Amino acid sequence: MSRQPWHGVLTATALPFTPDLSVDFDRFAAHVAWQAEMGCDGVAVNGSLGEYQTLTPDERAKAVEIAVQAAPKGFVVMPGVAAYGTAESVRWAEQAAKAGAQCVMLLPPNAYRGDDRAVLQHYKEVAAVGLPIVAYNNPIDTKIDLVPGMLAKLHELGYIKAVKEFTGDVRRAYEIRELAPELDLMIGSDDVLLELGIAGAVGWVAGYTNAFPKSTIELYKLSLARDVEKALPLYRLMHPLLRWDSKTEFVQSIKLSMDMVGRYGGPCRPPRQPLTPEQEKSVRAVTQAAIDAGLN
Repeated sequence: MSRQPWHGVLTATALPFTPDLSVDFDRFAAHVAWQAEMGCDGVAVNGSLGEYQTLTPDERAKAVEIAVQAAPKGFVVMPGVAAYGTAESVRWAEQAAKAGAQCVMLLPPNAYRGDDRAVLQHYKEVAAVGLPIVAYNNPIDTKIDLVPGMLAKLHELGYIKAVKEFTGDVRRAYEIRELAPELDLMIGSDDVLLELGIAGAVGWVAGYTNAFPKSTIELYKLSLARDVEKALPLYRLMHPLLRWDSKTEFVQSIKLSMDMVGRYGGPCRPPRQPLTPEQEKSVRAVTQAAIDAGLN
């Protein structure tokens, strides 16, 4: 199988803000370059971890442009192009193409609980831009579940090439494979990395590579190799940390872990609030455990 832009480990990049909550694009460019140095295959920009919902249009466009400029040759930039309206998603896909991105990641319509017709039309119009689409299935936030049958239909019509599966239901990997054998599966949440890797995933939109890239990439490779004997001890060690990627406070948690390992995470923009003292204590404890174990 030829390597596609969405294959491998694509870090869902956190976006650094200064203390006054303006975007620190210099730090962001350095972070993208560092992800490449650490062995990641690309970055997914303007996803939820990048707090795209809080950005101005100029900031959102510049994040894509800066990532493309900072990316070395062969390093993938996959922008998220989610928006409340289809026309807006089309415009963001066009901006991504103009900036030089290789593919885009697209949520279903998320202004309301759309029916199947709305979902199909949404992906059809964005696909017409010409960049390959990775569908992002996150029914927790969008209230629209891209069930295996719908994913198969979207793939059959040529609208999507892959899916970032975020439901946490590892059983879906097998049903997707049965209904759409050529649709590529991407791991969507860090805490089912091993299970979906074993089930046949070919890519991972990763959160904790922002803080521990080498260790998480090693775990990804072991999972794809189905080397459970070597993977399981590392997975058990990291799982208390990785499961924060599936919690509401995942952005704050990953940024705190970044700060602890010497990679600037910084604050989040409202409406995200700082972690509660109890949450911060928990994140610090599991991050410190990973540091003490020599993970990097």
